[in-house]
Amino acid sequence: MASIIAALKQASYAYPHTDRFALKDISLDIHQGEFLGLIGPTGAGKTTFCLALNGIVPQFYGGRFFGHVTVAGLDTLDHPISALARHVGVVFEDPETQLVAHSVENEIAFALENLKIPREEMLPRISRALEAVRLEGTEKRHPQELSGGQKQRLAIAAALALRPDLLILDEPTSQLDPVGAQEVFATVRELNRTLGIAVVMTGHAAEELAEYADRVALLVGGKLVKVGPPDAVYGDVAQLETCDVRPPQVARTFYLINRLRGAESPVPVRLAEGMRRLREGPAIEIAGCYAKCVETHSDTSASLLSVKDLHHVYPDGTRALRGISLDIRAGEYVLIVGQNGAGKSSLVKHFLKLLTPTEGCVQVDGRDMREWTVGALARRIGYVAQNPDHQIFNATVWDEVAFALKNRGWRKAEVEGRVIETLSALNLLDARDRHPLALPRGDRARVVIAAVLALHPDVLIFDEPTTGQDYRGARAILDITRDLHRQGKTIIVITHHLHLMPDYAERVLVMGAGVLLLDAPIRQAYHAVDVLRSTYLTPPQAVLLAQALGNDVPLLTPEEVAACVTDKNVKRET
Repeated sequence: MASIIAALKQASYAYPHTDRFALKDISLDIHQGEFLGLIGPTGAGKTTFCLALNGIVPQFYGGRFFGHVTVAGLDTLDHPISALARHVGVVFEDPETQLVAHSVENEIAFALENLKIPREEMLPRISRALEAVRLEGTEKRHPQELSGGQKQRLAIAAALALRPDLLILDEPTSQLDPVGAQEVFATVRELNRTLGIAVVMTGHAAEELAEYADRVALLVGGKLVKVGPPDAVYGDVAQLETCDVRPPQVARTFYLINRLRGAESPVPVRLAEGMRRLREGPAIEIAGCYAKCVETHSDTSASLLSVKDLHHVYPDGTRALRGISLDIRAGEYVLIVGQNGAGKSSLVKHFLKLLTPTEGCVQVDGRDMREWTVGALARRIGYVAQNPDHQIFNATVWDEVAFALKNRGWRKAEVEGRVIETLSALNLLDARDRHPLALPRGDRARVVIAAVLALHPDVLIFDEPTTGQDYRGARAILDITRDLHRQGKTIIVITHHLHLMPDYAERVLVMGAGVLLLDAPIRQAYHAVDVLRSTYLTPPQAVLLAQALGNDVPLLTPEEVAACVTDKNVKRET
């Protein structure tokens, strides 16, 4: 048994000015060289758990703390944060908030300088840290020139240079595309195994944590509900769903298969095991229940947004778009996917006249974009940014939603009626007098949506709306998009979270390096595995499981796969 590197003993904590405890009687040992995944819904206490391990809770925040937390034998109440920082490295969700220097090597040196590491020792530490995260040769580059995955690996390198015994990563992949996320997971796992660094990682990336973690701890409402190997925690799909935690798709698929068969077989939590079970298990047949999957639909409605041979080159010479041509029709629900830098945001910014084409043209309702004012477009097309905080600038929820209406000269009674209507539709009326930034992230996103909806636009563009959301929060936001679509709105969603979208989107635009690689219905697009992988996207596990069955039906979800997998001896209605 490896030695204990960190321990929580009956640890409880409440932030100042609240009676609610963020941590409730937590006892847990973390061993040297262990990779611990920490999961739970938003508000479970995961970030507070991480901050307690390096003394920021309670030393920086104050509040009420009970019990003990020790790291490398040091009690976090008895030793300053600076002393604990020599043993604990922390990497947060957004690498941008941690990168402060003008070069990669200076970024790593900054942390070492704060701990007064001698220069002759600093240089080899920088070199070894960059080598560990595979960023050799980038020493002189500006951090902003790096990709999202590289930025996060740089933040890890800065933490590693301190030679910590414990590396804490709080939602480190939520803002990354799949290839960036894989870079981070692979890097962390390699450091964990080769250097023996203990790792605590929080996140909603169920498929990856099931693959990489040694143990998984489920935290709900500040309480430690369950701790065990990934098979034990992620395999208990019923408990996870009760706690609003998404299991890996392979686990949910086999959980549903068990329910349909009335069986209690072990539930695999890793894709390779699930595919092996399908290929080597009992004989299976594909039921006819999803013949509807191959139905085709034609749309003869008028083009609402039209792009013809669109090119865009930024002032620094970056070619963001390379000859894009497409039409989006009124009432469609369109999903735009591709790796970071594929050109997704650059494309939709042309719809808002936030960018001007270098070549080609953009039309709205058949009119050239140059004929539209930004104000007129704002009434026609609403935009919800990836980070809701970037669109909030009023002191109350009411004022935030009313702002654009007042700015357009609406009468007071009209403004009040529209604001009440919109806040009620999004279940925000009770928060009308609260500051938007005091709300949870999911509620802040709904405030921004409300402010956009108050103008009654015909088109709504959502840029990465599920980033940083747990499963419940992500579905709540996407349910709003579905309701709007059913009301006749045209919906455009940009996301990396392909597993969330089959219940919502109809059509998929796959982009890569500024080129439109595929424009197809969602079932066709999700099963174009080679195209997705060419732009560094990973198809949902349910799609790969469906393909492992060797059938031609384009299944998309665990529910569909489970419903179409039957024992030949089991009678089923189709």
